[in-house]
Amino acid sequence: MENNQDIIADLKSLISIVNDGKEGYQSAADVIENPTLKGVFLKNATQRFVYEQELKAHILKHGGVSDNEEGGILGFLHRTWIGIKEALSSKEETSVLSAIETGEQAALDKYDQCIKDYENHADHLELLIRQRAGILDALKEVEVLHQELSN
Repeated sequence: MENNQDIIADLKSLISIVNDGKEGYQSAADVIENPTLKGVFLKNATQRFVYEQELKAHILKHGGVSDNEEGGILGFLHRTWIGIKEALSSKEETSVLSAIETGEQAALDKYDQCIKDYENHADHLELLIRQRAGILDALKEVEVLHQELSN
């Protein structure tokens, strides 16, 4: 039973991080005027919503309750996203992109921890790998945009 509780705790921490990313992208989309960036941010916010729902389904499968709508302690770490708030106040596109890159890297690190513990996450390992790949793709896209805007 303790193993199941560990699995649920890991999935909830991923939900916190995914939710923080969703909120960060949505906040960025709300203030950025650049239509290209706004589109990327909205796309990624939607992606994170889907990820959140998928993770919640696996929590239920393991007998847990997935009522975590807000970031938790790990979410606090990931709230490097909330460095976005500072960047958003200036509306500097490159600052917003830098904050997003930091948040995405934190998300990748947490996914890596869970994937490394593949024995506990065998029944949803494919999901975690797929979601991690999506986050990595988003990070790469943001890095390219950041590079383009920095030149």
